[in-house]
Amino acid sequence: MAEVPVIETERLLLRPHGPDDLAACAAMWGDPVVVRYIGGRAFTKEEVWSRLLRYAGHWTWLNYGYWAIEEKATGEFVGELGFAEFRRDMTPSFEGTPELGWVLAARFHGFGYATEAVLGAIAWGDKHLPSQHTVCIIHPDNAASHRVAEKCGYKKIGLAHYRGEPVVLHRRNGTDLPATASAHSLP
Repeated sequence: MAEVPVIETERLLLRPHGPDDLAACAAMWGDPVVVRYIGGRAFTKEEVWSRLLRYAGHWTWLNYGYWAIEEKATGEFVGELGFAEFRRDMTPSFEGTPELGWVLAARFHGFGYATEAVLGAIAWGDKHLPSQHTVCIIHPDNAASHRVAEKCGYKKIGLAHYRGEPVVLHRRNGTDLPATASAHSLP
């Protein structure tokens, strides 16, 4: 099993999820504001538990995965992000290319945490992922996530459908890291 690295940014820690994160994750994924553009329905505690186990499985099998995002100043759970291979049933397929995703608890929206966390993750990913390219999919109406993706070097490459809903595909080449990225792994 790969050890999940801890990444420190200016205000955040990206750290492994643990069983104690279930309550905060379930509260976040149960919030209609948070899931508005991610399937449009709240997730049950059971579904969130399965999600946490899937995150651990990514690190075990692929040596990359998702981190919990923690605010350094308070130790509070902010959200989660990471790279995954979900093998989504969609066209065009991007199997084999790590997919970056992020989600923050609603009370942490608007502080620049998503951009900071994404920049930290992609700085790590450029050194450790098996691909020079990463992708992300974003609901067409999620303007905030489109801005985060663009600030972090992702370019819109097209529209697709996933589970009957439209999504915008974004792609980033490993050399497209913005100069503002700054993060390091903790020992």
